[in-house]
Amino acid sequence: MGRYVVRRLIQMIPVFIGATLLIFLMVNVMGDPIAGLCGERQCDPATAAQLKKEFGLDKPVWQQYLTYMGNVFTGDFGTAFNGQPVTELMSTAFPVTVRLTIVAILFEVVVGITLGVVTGLRRGRPVDTGVLLLTLVVISVPTFVTGLLLQLLLGVQWGWIKPSVSTDAGFGELIVPGLVLASVSLAYVTRLTRTSIAENKRSDYVRTAIAKGLPRRRVVTRHLLRNSLIPVVTFIGTDIGALMGGAIVTERIFNIHGVGYQLYQGILRQNTQTVVGFVTVLVLVFLVANLLVDLLYAVLDPRIRYA
Repeated sequence: MGRYVVRRLIQMIPVFIGATLLIFLMVNVMGDPIAGLCGERQCDPATAAQLKKEFGLDKPVWQQYLTYMGNVFTGDFGTAFNGQPVTELMSTAFPVTVRLTIVAILFEVVVGITLGVVTGLRRGRPVDTGVLLLTLVVISVPTFVTGLLLQLLLGVQWGWIKPSVSTDAGFGELIVPGLVLASVSLAYVTRLTRTSIAENKRSDYVRTAIAKGLPRRRVVTRHLLRNSLIPVVTFIGTDIGALMGGAIVTERIFNIHGVGYQLYQGILRQNTQTVVGFVTVLVLVFLVANLLVDLLYAVLDPRIRYA
């Protein structure tokens, strides 16, 4: 196991470098960030040259990337165009988005897997058909529509929640935004769990366990569920980074100042340092989540061993 972890960590290095290089190149071709600093009026040549020199934009792109990566390994993600260090923006944005992601993941795990197990064990029955139709509707409706409807009904019409999340963004305020963020993924988890349960229910090891007289609950939890969760865990693990980076719509609807909000502001103002810095951390989140998912396979299925 130890050698496998070390080998995976070494493999992450070229992936991390390649991903950050691609992001850095894409962000640097979005436009002229100096033009955004000067507002509607065009910067005079002297001011533009001074700003480019101050932020290192007068150097070739490859040199800018090498400088940026050298600073990243020392914990310096650069300075936003408003003079605020990117690390300060991260210190306020990431805790909020992490809490929002935790709420969303809990919805996926608790509600999604529970519904998937229930429908997988009752395949073809009315409850199965009803859940399948409901998940199809959730997948078909865009997230911004779901968010705006819940905000209008629960926040404005009925007054059950605050339409806008406060700056503290506690777990209680993030329940509805977390549900909105997790809605599509929750539907996929339900359908994926259902399919996996229904397929494994016909496997020989399940029939053998039933023939041995084991209680139904033990057959489901100890044998059927553990093997059926492998594809579900894979999806949820990759979805962690997607939820953190894809929360732009949800955070805009509920006025949550998290990662999605900062990325939106960075793209809108062509603030390359902010965008690249936040996406760099999200790349690390993706890599670590995938490693944890691979290690969790051995916990779910004892037959899986890493050399």
